[in-house]
Amino acid sequence: MQPTQRRLANAIRALAMDAVEAANSGHPGMPMGMADAATALFTRHLKFDPTDPHWPDRDRFILSAGHGSMLIYALLYLTGYARPTIEDIEHFRQLHSPTAGHPENFELPGVEVTTGPLGQGVAMAVGTAIAERHLNAVYGDDLVDHWTYVIAGDGCLMEGINHEAVGLAGHLKLGRLIVLWDDNEITIDGSTDLSRNEDVVARHQASGWHTTECDGLDADDVSRAIEEAKADPRPSLIRCKTIIGYGAPHKQGTAATHGSALGKEEVAAARIELDWDLPAFEIPEDVLSAWREAGSRGASARAEWRKRLDANSNKGEFTSRVANEADDSWLKPYVDGLIANRPTVATRKASEMALEAINPVVQATIGGSADLTGSNNTKTKALQPLTADNYGGRYIYYGIREFGMAAAMNGMALHGGVIPYGGTFLVFTDYARPAIRLSALQQAKVIYVMTHDSIGLGEDGPTHQPVEHLQSLRAMPGLNVYRPADAVETAECWALALASKEPSVLALTRQNLRPVRTEAVDGNLCARGAYRLKAAGNARKVIIIATGSEVEIALDAAERLEGQGIGTDVVSMPSTELFDEQSADYREDILPDVSNREILRVSIEAGTTFGWERYTGLHGLRIGIDRFGVSAPAKDAYEFFGLTPDAVAERVLGHMKQRGIQ
Repeated sequence: MQPTQRRLANAIRALAMDAVEAANSGHPGMPMGMADAATALFTRHLKFDPTDPHWPDRDRFILSAGHGSMLIYALLYLTGYARPTIEDIEHFRQLHSPTAGHPENFELPGVEVTTGPLGQGVAMAVGTAIAERHLNAVYGDDLVDHWTYVIAGDGCLMEGINHEAVGLAGHLKLGRLIVLWDDNEITIDGSTDLSRNEDVVARHQASGWHTTECDGLDADDVSRAIEEAKADPRPSLIRCKTIIGYGAPHKQGTAATHGSALGKEEVAAARIELDWDLPAFEIPEDVLSAWREAGSRGASARAEWRKRLDANSNKGEFTSRVANEADDSWLKPYVDGLIANRPTVATRKASEMALEAINPVVQATIGGSADLTGSNNTKTKALQPLTADNYGGRYIYYGIREFGMAAAMNGMALHGGVIPYGGTFLVFTDYARPAIRLSALQQAKVIYVMTHDSIGLGEDGPTHQPVEHLQSLRAMPGLNVYRPADAVETAECWALALASKEPSVLALTRQNLRPVRTEAVDGNLCARGAYRLKAAGNARKVIIIATGSEVEIALDAAERLEGQGIGTDVVSMPSTELFDEQSADYREDILPDVSNREILRVSIEAGTTFGWERYTGLHGLRIGIDRFGVSAPAKDAYEFFGLTPDAVAERVLGHMKQRGIQ
């Protein structure tokens, strides 16, 4: 006799409370409350195959309420994934165990995205749903035909990013997106009545979503609601009425089950309540067999899909795309043209020019902007908008939703088959930062096109002039920050971003910059992170390190110093991260470790000087802006802050005198 759906769900509940109890840390309440809903989803609807976790046409399941991580760990174990093992679950939240406190995509196949910061899972799911519809439009139902399912909690739906994500999904009519809302009316502080009186369902309806409700503790009713959602062409919100910590007789329905272990006595009482008379971490054979059978449901669908792929004329292209590979054949002929013509353009314009060469070759790119298309220069001439009427388009108008855009791009990149890039002003990385951080943590191949990168944006003033942003982004592990100095460097940085497995930020100017790379070279100089752009003509006494728009200032200042017999190297450093990865010999050649009385190292960047001592040394000279900007035309702002060739040369001479450098 087959176990009931409730019996299968109780296996999830038992593993959740046992793991949290063993760790004395975690969140048992959500997995226990949503166990029936998850059972309905995984045993009746979700298309997946544990033997091939990366099958491109699998349904995506995203646990946005990542604090309830034991829900997904239990599901992965029960349905037959290689990991987590029962031993992994026994070591929940412990060092070196893949069962981390919140689900991490780099730890376990089957965890599609890293979640925990509330709301971002829903927003990333919008991105996976966009990627699915786009690839379906390109390759058809034979290769791409799947759904994105989300379990979200009250907190996910309260976060501001939820409003951005819901609005975007409704506008694009992403009917392959289904969110199961764990409506248990409890947050850490207590009842949701303490902090919310909005009609969540009505808000989703107003944004163009289909909504329905079900008893989240009844697997049959949940399944009925999922079928209803699948039949509607709009994205769907299913309100699952649940009880947090269901099965814990004295604590269920209270905040006490949200973020701490139940305690031995309550676990024992729950076992009686759930009719689960088994030791900790033990699953009866009939229950495990039923779960494993449910996990094997997708094997035949995957096998049939594989046959269709093998017979498809686009197999090679599709396989390359889902691996997020990018062709760089455009780079050399494009750079050769720049060397021949030497344009004087803003690097935001140089980025647009590079994209005109990239987008026809790298078909996986999908561009966009948070309502700054004409300023970010992210839309090339041939790109058509991606809309509810044309999912085959390759440009998304995200609206004023920087955070939502960044999170959606994470979902698109992690889905595979899409390389998303999106733009806003560099100063507004503050709005997108939590998603940029998750880009880095998840190694999501997202390219952030951040323009208006300094006081060079001019009259908009301090609110729009980024000062601390470059260094704060460079401080983020796993994120490559590029600040190119001209059109050639911009193209090289684009090539690096497309080739990288990590996210990238391109920091680009509003103001025009003259060419600083005027000679053809072999290879991509920016790949070194920093390189000698100009060698000293006289005996070397100064090394000026500059980025972006300040490189041309460095060259002109060096000319003035050379005129006084002071040999000056100019080093362009478009990427501190890549320079730090170079060999010790290369770094020594570019920035020799000599006495501070022999060579003065100088940094120039129109931003905070914080951190530049890594390259100048404590006794070097750091020229930048250690305060907020000013509202003025770019030229006047640069003069006010001493970022001119004459002012730089004067400061260098003064510092040399002070340090006794002859």
